[in-house]
Amino acid sequence: MSKKTFYISTPIYYPSGKLHIGHSYTTVAADAVSRYKRLKGYDVMFLTGTDEHGQKIQRKAEEKGITPKEYVDEIVSGIKDLWKLMKISNDKFIRTTDEEHVKAVQKIFKKLYDQGDIYKSEYEGWYCTPCESFWTKTQLVDGKCPDCGREVELTKEESYFFRLSKYQDRLIKHIEENPDFIQPVSRQNEMLNNFLRPGLEDIAVSRTTFNWGVPVSFDDKHVVYVWIDALSNYITALGYLSQDDSKFKKYWPADVHLVGKEIVRFHTIIWPAMLMALDLPLPKQVYGHGWLLLEGGKMSKSKGNVVDPQILVDKYGVDAIRYFLLREVPFGSDGVFSNEALINRINSDLANDLGNLVSRTVAMIDKYFGGSIPENRASGEFDSELIELVKETPEKVEELLDKLQFSTALSEIWKAVSRTNKYIDETMPWVLAKDEANSPRLAQVMYNLAESLRIISILIQPFMPETPEKIWNQLGITDRSLVEWEKAKEWGVYPIGARVNKGEVIFPRIDLKKELEEIEKMSGETSETARAVEAEKSKETKKSGKAANGQGAEKQTDGQLADETNANLITIDDFSKVELRVAKVLEAEKVEKADKLLKLQLQVGNEVRQVVSGIAKYYTPEEMVGKTLILVANLKPAKLRGIESQGMILAASDENGLSLVTLDKDMPSGAQVR
Repeated sequence: MSKKTFYISTPIYYPSGKLHIGHSYTTVAADAVSRYKRLKGYDVMFLTGTDEHGQKIQRKAEEKGITPKEYVDEIVSGIKDLWKLMKISNDKFIRTTDEEHVKAVQKIFKKLYDQGDIYKSEYEGWYCTPCESFWTKTQLVDGKCPDCGREVELTKEESYFFRLSKYQDRLIKHIEENPDFIQPVSRQNEMLNNFLRPGLEDIAVSRTTFNWGVPVSFDDKHVVYVWIDALSNYITALGYLSQDDSKFKKYWPADVHLVGKEIVRFHTIIWPAMLMALDLPLPKQVYGHGWLLLEGGKMSKSKGNVVDPQILVDKYGVDAIRYFLLREVPFGSDGVFSNEALINRINSDLANDLGNLVSRTVAMIDKYFGGSIPENRASGEFDSELIELVKETPEKVEELLDKLQFSTALSEIWKAVSRTNKYIDETMPWVLAKDEANSPRLAQVMYNLAESLRIISILIQPFMPETPEKIWNQLGITDRSLVEWEKAKEWGVYPIGARVNKGEVIFPRIDLKKELEEIEKMSGETSETARAVEAEKSKETKKSGKAANGQGAEKQTDGQLADETNANLITIDDFSKVELRVAKVLEAEKVEKADKLLKLQLQVGNEVRQVVSGIAKYYTPEEMVGKTLILVANLKPAKLRGIESQGMILAASDENGLSLVTLDKDMPSGAQVR
């Protein structure tokens, strides 16, 4: 019986410089899905690669005095090394300079031209080289690129065009009939309302102003532009229009394309239209995840505000970085990266919770039973609660991983980790060990700890490739059939007679202050720009200080006072950073020993968010269930009473109390509030 197939891809990255932690985010997510599906028995095709043509590459190569191919070869080599470092298990790495890809792109272009879906005309527009995007004059912001804010060039040239407009109605129909095609739902609504329904225009698919690209086979003045070249990689990598298209027949259509939200339009409008024109099935899903932001905004190679994943992996290990990327940010939402958040997450979840649990368990088995749990065991209080929770976890994790909800899946696993740690405190093995008569009970406690860890270690495999093996070695699990994925659904598998091996602490605690200082030195975060900003801040502080002390306050003009009055005003750009979403309350409960706090489980599109809110004096848990609320979805997660809160719900307050902000008509959860 042949295995079920599963095809997943990342975008192909543009090798104009070193990749940053944001690129790793996408690739690690795809890798986690791939590993999970392999563990489930699927025949997986996991594709990543590089998009190597274009004017920007050509110009950068010219600046260095080398050929474009020499330029990209060096960078691509570094990218491949990074993926090895990050334990990325891709099955294929495609380069758009690969001969097979070039030939297939030429055939695709010719096929579309022959059937009338590509035609020759003339294009005039404003071109942004770094973004590789054309804009109309009305789309420019202050005469500059609306995406990156840089200078644009007026370009007029002969070009081949793809009849994108021809496929507008078919695309709308497909999206409406296949609600899972674009995820999360917010991206679907954006594509429909902002692009498709207002109307599509045909797009230029060739260039004559540079020659670093795939030549148009029947017109050597032209090179194939990025849309046809780069987007085709998902099928050319499988051998489409080649002598051997067996992989294409086997794996296409793709199960999911993972892309950043900034390129969702290309992958859900241009790419599907191309496939329709080629009479090929569309991918089953395109998932547009959010950005990994720095406090200064979106990470960007061109802005220079990037974080080098290699430095982080070298310092903390690949599993810690992978865990942080997938745990810290709900997939689909924007999240903020900071070194402080990373270290706190390592200390809290990995060192204090998982690492400590492994160390305590192995140390106690070694101390109380000489390294091997005896067969004579006796059940007791607290066993059933632990066993029930751990046994329920695998199914929950599978359900969430199938929906690409990595953060929530890890949260469920860590509930099992936390419950197992709590079990130690409840059963107090150190007390049981004082009386020989309690030996059977103590043995059962040790067994429950080891078995819980066995199951937890299986479930973290997609996320953390190295840690499970370390846990198995310390627990003395030598038979790897006992830690296959399906074995996580069975309780009582930990082998009798297994001998534990006290090893190194899996995740040592980190000195936060010391580490932040070292990272700053290593990564060069204190750049000239940063210092200039700080200098400006210092000047402003000094000015305001003088005024506050009455020095020169009498010199203030009405204009200055007006400026101070308006200091709290924000721009539309500031407001656009706030992501407001419709959320529906699934569950609500009071937080123990906190009179003001309710813990809410919110449905936000296809994900479930946990939010802690200080509304318990005004609303009961029963009142909350079923309510539709407004959630600030891109707020940095925080812990209240040790419970993580993934956002904030909106409410109004006055002297009479507090009232939640709701909607006057029903809207789907996840809908964007504008």
